[in-house]
Amino acid sequence: MTLPEVIKSRRKTLAITQQDLAEMAGIGLATIKDIERGKGNPSLGTVSKIMEVLGMVIEYKVRQTI
Repeated sequence: MTLPEVIKSRRKTLAITQQDLAEMAGIGLATIKDIERGKGNPSLGTVSKIMEVLGMVIEYKVRQTI
């Protein structure tokens, strides 16, 4: 799943509206809409705020090369 799909799916699972998510994360509604449509280019800080509200974490891993 892409980031926009993950955010939208989790938001719907939690029965949170886009407006509610925006308010709880302290970001604009337009930003949420853009991200869910795959149109935005959110900063890591913005994504982190959204993930926090959705009860998710961002995990950093080093890719293994072949």
